[in-house]
Amino acid sequence: MIYGYARVSSAGQKKDGNSLEAQKTALEAAGAKKIIEEQFTGTTTNRPAFTDLLEKLQTGDTLIVTKLDRFARTVTQGVQLIQSLIDKGITVNVLNMGVMDNKPANKLIMTVMLAFAEFERDMIVERTQEGKRVAKQQPGYREGRPKIPKAQIELALSLLEPPNNKSYNEVARMTGISKSTLQRRMREKKANEIVSVFVRSI
Repeated sequence: MIYGYARVSSAGQKKDGNSLEAQKTALEAAGAKKIIEEQFTGTTTNRPAFTDLLEKLQTGDTLIVTKLDRFARTVTQGVQLIQSLIDKGITVNVLNMGVMDNKPANKLIMTVMLAFAEFERDMIVERTQEGKRVAKQQPGYREGRPKIPKAQIELALSLLEPPNNKSYNEVARMTGISKSTLQRRMREKKANEIVSVFVRSI
């Protein structure tokens, strides 16, 4: 059986790109025959419909979700969950990442993507808590995009290079970093490498 799982954390989320309707459309297009849906925050481990689905999954079944954060919000939880399903012979298809299996490259991608998901969640919480306070204290303050940490950029660039050799579009979808940013950072990296080689040769 090919199952799809759709989740929203609040009624408000039904209005954005993660609405149940949008998720169900994507899951059906990917081949899901039976879709399980529920409204529970991602940080809550007690999700009845999802728990019931995990008990139903059998060897040979497929579980499809639109994005990783629909069923996992931390690195530890996500890695353990996906790996446990794979070990049981269940295919896990995260639509913005691809089919997860035990290949070394996919293990690396899974860990990196879960780290990005957790980082994104933490940044949202931090902006919500601190951004409002700062905005109130400084009239006219406009919050911009959070600066992407150097370590996150380096991980993204590593996916573009051997042995991963992912395309810019693939890495952009996987990490949430825009294609133009990835291209710019890669050009900067190549330029720095050329300069370093030149300096060492003098």
